[in-house]
Amino acid sequence: MKITPEELQRLAKFVHDKSGIVLDSSKSYLVESRLLPLIRQKSFTSFGDLHNQALRNPDLANEIIDAISTNETSFFRDQKPFELLKFKIFPDVIDALSSKQGANPKSISIWSAACSTGQEAYTIAVTLHELLGGSVSQYRIKITGTDICDTAIVQSSRGCYSQFEIGRGFPRNLLNKYFVPDGLNWRVKDELRALTFFRKINLMEPFGAIGKFDIIFCRNVAIYFSMPNRKSLFERLAAQLNPHGALIIGSTESLFGVTDCFVRREYHNSVFYALK
Repeated sequence: MKITPEELQRLAKFVHDKSGIVLDSSKSYLVESRLLPLIRQKSFTSFGDLHNQALRNPDLANEIIDAISTNETSFFRDQKPFELLKFKIFPDVIDALSSKQGANPKSISIWSAACSTGQEAYTIAVTLHELLGGSVSQYRIKITGTDICDTAIVQSSRGCYSQFEIGRGFPRNLLNKYFVPDGLNWRVKDELRALTFFRKINLMEPFGAIGKFDIIFCRNVAIYFSMPNRKSLFERLAAQLNPHGALIIGSTESLFGVTDCFVRREYHNSVFYALK
């Protein structure tokens, strides 16, 4: 079954309105491959039929967004952001809080935005465990993972991953330290789960109620947004970042020409952003 230009245009507008994801005419194959299984499962007659039903069915609309969302992730993806966290950003945040009157230098809040199935959030938890060792229990660390996809949030909360998912980036020498076997899969140990919390958030919608953060990871999601939505996202992220905080975006991303809320910082050939 092929999608017509008219069906693609209607579905692209629907997906953009719901999630901010931009689908142009070059994405017809992607839309077909990701939505055809849903069409067959629901016994719809066409992509147009799927769209018409989704307009009246919020649950179906969520399934479409779940299917279209990339959810491409892995443990320790790109590596450098976690070295940056370990050797620069986390120590700097601790120092800033220690020098601030009334602040608790051992209460740290981190947001993994668009966390997909949770690998980034758990990688952050592992990184801090490796940095702090036995003293990690002396800190109140809260890592909040959010995503637009319901199924991704369910898997993140369960913290259970296949051999394939574990094999994509997780260090073998740390596997038994942070995971336990669960049938053919691997489940995150309780000491990591205790640091993490997952919830559904659409980054296109207001998220002020989520609170303030010392560190925000928002990597490789804004690249799917239009420029106005990208600008809006990063300006709203700026409002959620504490004055001493840091924003980490994707290695191929830049805030140049997007917003002037942040200033670019470099550390050992890695880039992060601080509030202006």
